[in-house]
Amino acid sequence: MSCRCKLLNIGFGNTIVAERVVAVVNPSSAPMKRLREEAKSNSRLIDASQGRRTRSIIVTDSNHIILSAIQAETVSQRLSADVLTKSEEKDPKY
Repeated sequence: MSCRCKLLNIGFGNTIVAERVVAVVNPSSAPMKRLREEAKSNSRLIDASQGRRTRSIIVTDSNHIILSAIQAETVSQRLSADVLTKSEEKDPKY
């Protein structure tokens, strides 16, 4: 059984399925801190920061919250590059 899912590198050898990402946000605001605490209390928090400072919060379609030490802008750029690659695969231009 093979998966044709695109994986998104979120730093330090951690990857997630790109299609499942709903949002990539900065962790500094109070609502994001509440989101993190709520996810932790409901066992939906995944800490992929490897003990480093959290620089982005990734929200998935399963309502899981993933913490990453990579800047939110960098994760977003990687996600955008993945979306562009997918569209080129579907409709190649010669």
